[in-house]
Amino acid sequence: MIIKGKSRSGPSGLAAHLGNTATNERVQLIETRGTVAQDLRGALVELDAYAVGTRCELPLYHANIDPQPPNRLTPEQRMEAVDALEEKLGLVGHPRVVVSHEKHGREHFHVVWTRIDLDHMRSISDSHNYRKHEEVARDLERRFGHDRVQGAHAERDGVERPDRTPSRAELRQEERTGIKGKDVKYEVTKILRACDGPEAFRAALADKGYVLAKGDWRDFVVIDWRGGTHSLARRIDGMNAAELREYMKPLDQEHIPSVAQAREAVDEREHRQRAPHDEANREKSYSRGEDYVSQTGAALKDHQKRQAVLDDGPRPPQTYGSDEQRIEDIRSAGDDSKRSDRQQHEQTPVRPGDVRQEAKTEGKEITDRMRRLLDAAYDEDREARRDDDMDPDRQREAPGGGRTRSR
Repeated sequence: MIIKGKSRSGPSGLAAHLGNTATNERVQLIETRGTVAQDLRGALVELDAYAVGTRCELPLYHANIDPQPPNRLTPEQRMEAVDALEEKLGLVGHPRVVVSHEKHGREHFHVVWTRIDLDHMRSISDSHNYRKHEEVARDLERRFGHDRVQGAHAERDGVERPDRTPSRAELRQEERTGIKGKDVKYEVTKILRACDGPEAFRAALADKGYVLAKGDWRDFVVIDWRGGTHSLARRIDGMNAAELREYMKPLDQEHIPSVAQAREAVDEREHRQRAPHDEANREKSYSRGEDYVSQTGAALKDHQKRQAVLDDGPRPPQTYGSDEQRIEDIRSAGDDSKRSDRQQHEQTPVRPGDVRQEAKTEGKEITDRMRRLLDAAYDEDREARRDDDMDPDRQREAPGGGRTRSR
């Protein structure tokens, strides 16, 4: 059995996660205790509201009780597990919400308590919660006859500490990018052990499609070829954060991009690699027409569409020899945007007889609002002239100077 949990805030986001039926085959609200609201979102908002008048910033405690397959808990065992964890955390009698999730035939339970002691209006400490989780899990395994799951904090008995399990954010990233963290760890560790210094390590990462970057909260991260972010210390086997910091000390920190700059460089590289394939697929689609005319028409339409983008849209991305050149260009993009803002007001072509020409010759400044009004007036006048041309009774001027009636 695995039990995880932590203090948090944000009842609305938590309600959306616990009530998500898109990623779970079954979602069931088991219990709401100590709340007036009987629905999931209302009960969680109420639990969060108990912190008003205190200094607690994380008033909710969210825990997940996950029996290892093929074990399943009976309703009695489920409530026994919830009560045991509640007692260990010091939250006995606190209002709570219990939700059951089932996915791929595996059932687990979510429990949310308020940490606020309403009698004394203070929050209950959440210190050493990981150890408490494991102590309760080992006790419940013995009670229910389940196989033991070795933890990292309790009842080690000389057993080597197991690898950390991926966080929820890491699991979502794996689903989004299709790149597993354990595969990245194996490859990055192999690269590090084959290099003799940080510069060679950085170059070897780039050869494999990774970009070394400065983390927002960590010292170093690597960005994979799908834009996923990985803590470098957690992707190297046998090296902790302090040892990594010492190893990377000779590296010039000024030339290491930020996470945002590295992701933009990765996106640009992927675009350059994908462009030839897109062009090949486009040309291949031309041959699917029934005859030469349909093929030519499809090619002409595509040409006109791309030409319109070149004429009216942004300039196509430049080609860079390396990610470092792309990153340097990103850093200077801010200065270029400021210069372009001062060059936005350009002269626009004036139609013959347009009143805007008169305003220009008189030295009057045409604002954006005036230009829109003048364009609207010109369009109405042009529409009126077009309607006159469609009138069959209107006298038209003949080429020789005389007049003739339309037929």
